[in-house]
Amino acid sequence: MHRILAVNPGSTSTKFGLFEDEGCLFRETVRHRAEETTADLDREEQAAFRRKALLKVLDEKNIQPDKLSALVVRGGLLKPLSSGTYLVDDAVYNDLVAAKYGWHASNLGTIIALPLARELGIPVYTVDPVTVDEFEEPARFSGLQGVPRLSMSHALNLKAVARKAAGLIDKKYEELNLVVVHLGSGISVSAHRQGRMVDVNNANEEGPFSLERCGTLPALALVRLCYSGDYSMEEAVKLLTSRGGIYSYLGTKNFVEVDSKVGEGDREARQVVEAMAYQVAKEIAAMAAVLEGSVDRIVITGGMAHADTLVNMIAKRVSFIAPLELFPGEEELEALAAGALRVLKGETEALRYR
Repeated sequence: MHRILAVNPGSTSTKFGLFEDEGCLFRETVRHRAEETTADLDREEQAAFRRKALLKVLDEKNIQPDKLSALVVRGGLLKPLSSGTYLVDDAVYNDLVAAKYGWHASNLGTIIALPLARELGIPVYTVDPVTVDEFEEPARFSGLQGVPRLSMSHALNLKAVARKAAGLIDKKYEELNLVVVHLGSGISVSAHRQGRMVDVNNANEEGPFSLERCGTLPALALVRLCYSGDYSMEEAVKLLTSRGGIYSYLGTKNFVEVDSKVGEGDREARQVVEAMAYQVAKEIAAMAAVLEGSVDRIVITGGMAHADTLVNMIAKRVSFIAPLELFPGEEELEALAAGALRVLKGETEALRYR
């Protein structure tokens, strides 16, 4: 029996889940006070607050940390990596705490977990971090020398639901060609060829617009915007990644509210949602072209996949390509625990970060 604690930090909260083999014993979301997440604190201080909160939850539930087999954390911004479960060590820790490849709240997972795991004498793993890179060579070209396309995506959830979809049709993930879509605050649309994610839009920079991100924009119009004098570089990045998309049109990041407006007959809300569905469908068709038209399933996941109206708008445009499988929501804690369990059971070897 293996007891695995999965940790998934966000910008203002941390999700924990305790798993015993395949079963989930409990899950908890801790909301952090502003003074615990402020940029005035260094990253290790932020992690210390979250580690204390984690230990408090375990204590309240009478869970003894020394009975854990392993910790597993959502991977942060690391160098480009192959898919798999990685052993977290000093090299991982140092790159994440220094934000060598950029900063994201998920970097905190390792910073929270590694000191605790060393006290307990157990390993820490990370599974399919956002920088999983299995691109085929043509996917790296953007059209401008010196500006390559980068593989950054919701890889953990994309890979997890791809395996689930394969299980539904009694196949192995490595036997199938899939287009997998994550509908969240950012939208990732990915092509999977026999177990490898060979192309995906970088949800921060390209692809469909989403709740708060602009996706692909007309290049010259964007250049003019950036040189208008109205925005600093930091303000322009914020505009593109957290003030765009549905938020820029409707003034909300709450898709439940938007979906409700569509249901009530709000014409503007429907137009915006239809436009987003239109762009998602175009990206799905593009990924089908990557797979040369050989697509076994289109798989849709993420929080917005709960909205039947949105899913139906997408399905209407792409169902001719392949049957759809729907996995609403996110199961990142389960995916983390499953990746660690495969290593603990000896079904696969932990990879090392070099």
